[in-house]
Amino acid sequence: MSATAAEEKFELITRRLQEVLGGDSIKAILAEGRTPKCYWGTAPTGRPHIGYFVPLTKIADFLRADVEVKVLLADVHAFLDNLKAPLELVGHRTKYYQYLLLAVFKSLGIPTSKLHFVEGSSYQLTKEYNLDNYRLCATVTEHDAKKAGAEVVKQVESPLLSGLLYPGLQALDEQYLDVDFQFGGVDQRKIFTFAELYLPRLGYRKRAHLMNAMVPGLAGGKMSSSDPNSKIDFLDAPEVVRKKIKLAFCEEGNTEENGVLSFIEAVLIPISELRIAHLQGDTILEQGTGDQKPFIADGAPDGTVFSVERDEKFGGSMHYKSFAELKADFASKALHPKDLKISVAAAINNLLEPIRTAFKADEEWQKIEKLAYPDPNAKPEKKKKKEKVYHPPPPGKGKNVQTATLETVQDSIVTASSPESIPTNAVKQEPAS
Repeated sequence: MSATAAEEKFELITRRLQEVLGGDSIKAILAEGRTPKCYWGTAPTGRPHIGYFVPLTKIADFLRADVEVKVLLADVHAFLDNLKAPLELVGHRTKYYQYLLLAVFKSLGIPTSKLHFVEGSSYQLTKEYNLDNYRLCATVTEHDAKKAGAEVVKQVESPLLSGLLYPGLQALDEQYLDVDFQFGGVDQRKIFTFAELYLPRLGYRKRAHLMNAMVPGLAGGKMSSSDPNSKIDFLDAPEVVRKKIKLAFCEEGNTEENGVLSFIEAVLIPISELRIAHLQGDTILEQGTGDQKPFIADGAPDGTVFSVERDEKFGGSMHYKSFAELKADFASKALHPKDLKISVAAAINNLLEPIRTAFKADEEWQKIEKLAYPDPNAKPEKKKKKEKVYHPPPPGKGKNVQTATLETVQDSIVTASSPESIPTNAVKQEPAS
């Protein structure tokens, strides 16, 4: 591979990331003409939200740079993460995540044939993996394990041992998935540096780590599966999406902790660019499901990547060739939050429509969804009481047998002493005189 081609691929792999650790090792692999291998993992716990578009869109860049991508459905990690889900529920959620991720990848035109889905339990329960885990436990201090998982594992006053194991297992995944780099959110940074420190102590090579920025929630702060007010689910109805965006924090002129602006930068503009690239003949991406029109208005000037559509009486639509331009207009109050929210809600519903359609058309996925996320307000079905069938006791048995026998004897005596009870042929007839 020529030096120029290697540089172009490295640029594609690392663009829009917040941080890259060990990028030189990726450059060396590309310079040798080899195919880099990476993995992105997700623990199937709460319902996935649209913040997942950030890493999933970045995976499209990896594939365009000929990176071999593995998607880890970390079921064992989900169970270990304190207070999240029991094993049986994790199994259902793992299946739900796979259905959903495949639907999202197809909607974006990302070729799923180039992705490898792996369940953590398929190798994390092996003898070799567990021996390495014990070796790691004999090396890692409690302080380092707790520190590494501080941003990811649920923190409580008296942590369970399972949460302390979490960072070590994630480090071992790099070796057992045989990858050159791991990709995740910047909230994973402490686990990544933990892996860089401890894997070499087991005799394994240090991997590179690529991190995307975290998208703020709709109310500010981190977008979280456990906070319904901070996120939009992939299956939320159009009116729910519009309502959540309408209520989202988006103060006029304020560009800090603004989830609406951040989503445009991290998701909508990159997807708009992917769609433009496909229209221009990109051969890596496939035709996505649903409407694949970039998020630009009709008649937008060349180079536009995002449009905010407005009525002509309010100045007409605004077109942007970069996020920096849009952010500057918002900061100067030339772009009003209401106009921005309307365009963002429309774009999100455009992204979610093919996913909602796929869900409604797949009965098996619907069954899995009910098992994975049962309605907490649903009343348990009352078990039908079996109808009692009377079975008379055999002769001489039963609790009333004594009383019944005495009454029968008395009735028999009375009956026997009654004249009417004597048969006529038993009375001697006197001849008539």
